[in-house]
Amino acid sequence: MRKLFMFNLITLDGYFAEPDGGLDWHNVDAEFGDFAEEQLSEIGTLLFGRKTYEMMAEFWSSEEVKADDERTATPMNALPKVVVSHKPLSVNWENSQRLEGDLVTGIQALKAEDGKDIALFGSANLATSLIEAKLIDEFRILVNPIVLGAGQPLFQNLQQPLHLELIASRTFKSGNVLLTYKPKN
Repeated sequence: MRKLFMFNLITLDGYFAEPDGGLDWHNVDAEFGDFAEEQLSEIGTLLFGRKTYEMMAEFWSSEEVKADDERTATPMNALPKVVVSHKPLSVNWENSQRLEGDLVTGIQALKAEDGKDIALFGSANLATSLIEAKLIDEFRILVNPIVLGAGQPLFQNLQQPLHLELIASRTFKSGNVLLTYKPKN
């Protein structure tokens, strides 16, 4: 059974994006690049909601990014990708498919496959649905040393509290702190 983990960068005040969806505040450097490469080596499938999929597809498939950040762009483009959307969507990023049918059944089937872990990047709305269905096995939250004061909260619209247990932490020279949690029973 494969593990499904959620990875997101957030601000100290809990936002994953600026009010307009911007991500210019992401605190990334060479050390983050090393971490990204390490994390990507653990992943067998990438999972996205529609908005994040469209943003990631446009970014990582660009020739400029492929040349500038080959060590991240290569696995991002090569890994199998599954996108969840209730709206019409063009699924044309390399190695991508749309999850058809019931969300819970589809994710359970993905988790039951052999192979490396499944990573949910971004996709806060999809994350909420997966949290409520108790399908996320691990939360990797990279707290960036910035306060936006306003933005899009990562954990919005949850219908009940999510109790977590800290299983690891890692501090980066940049001031980023990776907190890894698993859901409590």
